Amino acid sequence: MCKNLLLMSAVCLAASLALGQDTAKPIQSPPPSDSKIPPEAVKEPNPVKATPDSIERGKKLYGYDCAMCHGSDGGGKGDLAADMKLELADLRNMKTLKDRTDGEIFYIIKNGEGQMPGERDRAKSNQMWDVVNYVRSLPKKEAAPKAGDQPPQLPPSR
Repeated sequence: MCKNLLLMSAVCLAASLALGQDTAKPIQSPPPSDSKIPPEAVKEPNPVKATPDSIERGKKLYGYDCAMCHGSDGGGKGDLAADMKLELADLRNMKTLKDRTDGEIFYIIKNGEGQMPGERDRAKSNQMWDVVNYVRSLPKKEAAPKAGDQPPQLPPSR
């Protein structure tokens, strides 16, 4: 895993240095394009069940390879993204990946998108599916009412 981190850091540093020449305006990540992702990848089901163990394994790999840009909490405010003046989506927002299938997310993790390099052969397939499960776990759910909480009362009708 250390080799992965060093390799990813080197790639990101090289990209950062190459892009550091023009600091006049922030670099925008290109909008997701469904046409780039093959239809068979879009439909690919996640073969790894989203268990607590899978999510924990995904969190670990995410911490090594993704957090530097996407932020340790998935908020899109990682140090490298800030240095490169990238505006990344907040993965904690339920709307961010709502229209993406697990297959699409896996494809992007494996092959990259825009300026994001893909994992390619540095991670095993099941490890990348674990990252999909972890990323899916990031959005904050609406807080469920606590036991004893009363629903709001409507005024009586006349």
